[in-house]
This record gives sequence, structure tokens and C-alpha cells, in this order.
Amino acid sequence: MRAEWTMESNIQLILAALMPANRLACEISWATGWRIGDCLQLTTAAMRKAAADGGRLAIQEQKTGKRSSRKLPKSLVDRALSQAGAVYVFPGRLNGRKPRSRQAVYKDIRRAAVALRLSEHISPHSIRKSYAVDQYKKYGLSRVQKLLNHGNEAVTMIYAMADELSRRCQNPR
Repeated sequence: MRAEWTMESNIQLILAALMPANRLACEISWATGWRIGDCLQLTTAAMRKAAADGGRLAIQEQKTGKRSSRKLPKSLVDRALSQAGAVYVFPGRLNGRKPRSRQAVYKDIRRAAVALRLSEHISPHSIRKSYAVDQYKKYGLSRVQKLLNHGNEAVTMIYAMADELSRRCQNPR
């Protein structure tokens, strides 16, 4: 099942219902537009460097291999460092030398969505779609395409227009 876009108010509710580390990973995803897997791969050393560099953080995307750089708010950097493990900001439950799994975050989000009785299929990727919609409304398509590192404008349009597509599917004419 595909991740659906959802309103910011629903994302806020879901974030409030998540376990603290999962919430923080999702907040970083929402602030950057990065996939949750990329957020979970953040190392403690990289986050310390970001703290020294005014929040500037760079990653290499797992899915595409492309580089991406963002400036994180100081509050997110500080919170990430306060709960970071020896190697990863989000250490795995059984082995701190490995990052937390995407599935762990997915399960927590699904638990929260069910508890909140949300009808959409919400997943960590829904946060990326919500980020895209927000950025599209503020800056336009070309900026969103660059932020999401999409090579194809049509793919970016699906993300950027996710709110409108969702409304049309719910209220066909």
C-alpha cells in the first residue's frame, strides 16, 4: 500500500503519539525532506560536526547515492545529540552498532495512526510527501525537485501535488 499525504494537523498528532526517538527521526525527516532511512543512518559524529557547523548536515542518500545537504534547526541538533548512541544518532534496539530500522519507525507510526483512527495509510514516507507539499506552496516546483533530489519533474509533481490529488480522490466530480 502506498504512503498517502496527510494534513499537517494529522502529522502533529502522530508525532505526539510516537516514541521519543522515532518522533525525533520523523521531525528531522519533516525538516529536511529526507527519507526516514537516511535520517536513521545519521551518525553521532556527523551530528556533532553539524552542531559545530551551525546545523549544516550532509548525507549521501541510500536510495539514489546522491548527496544532499540541509541546515537543521539548533533545537533538533541538540535533541539528536542528547539521545544519540555511540555510533548512530538512532541506535538499533538490539545492537547499538547498527542504526534503528525503518520498520521500527513504520510500526510506531502505524500504531499511532490506528490509535488516532486516521483513515489514510500513513507511513514515514507520508512525512516526505507533506514536506514536498509545504515546500511547493512556498517555493514552487523547481525548488522542490532540487530539495527532493528528483531527476524527473513528473515524479516531483506527484509529491508536490499530493494534497490536491488526495482531495480529488476523496471527492471525485
